[in-house]
Amino acid sequence: MDSASLRAMQAPYKDKYKDSPDTALITLKAQGSIDESKIACKVETGRALAVAGLHPATGGSGAEFCSGDMLLEALVACAGVTLKAVATALEIPVKAGVVKAEGDLDFRGTLGVAKDAPVGFREIRLSFDLDTDAPQDKIDSLIKLTERYCVIFQTLNKPPKLALNVSRV
Repeated sequence: MDSASLRAMQAPYKDKYKDSPDTALITLKAQGSIDESKIACKVETGRALAVAGLHPATGGSGAEFCSGDMLLEALVACAGVTLKAVATALEIPVKAGVVKAEGDLDFRGTLGVAKDAPVGFREIRLSFDLDTDAPQDKIDSLIKLTERYCVIFQTLNKPPKLALNVSRV
């Protein structure tokens, strides 16, 4: 896809959202089913069923997906798509690339072993290995705009208000 095709594809949406800002607010949803027989949650992805379970560092078998890995994978997916869209829009040639995310967890927190150990990632690092002949100033702009427009990066960087609800069925 080239810049003109991308702009043409997105133009009706941009116009619609400028004219009617309320139409830009969309609620995305995810759902999973708690497994009765094992410590797992079956997450419906829309394409397949992903079964998440305990990480091996907390006693899991490793046969199921780890939700921490899934979070990093979501970041990689979003950052990769965002980078490619920005590169296309700005006509910055990217022949190929690899997007990597890694995060540090202290499992003492999640297992309740040490109250001073945080539950969750202490740090997440995102990196790009790009095959491009673009000058450094273009690459700098590409990364700056990727960071700015990547939904998952910005959500992690500026966490939204969270709410939790429980109902009995």
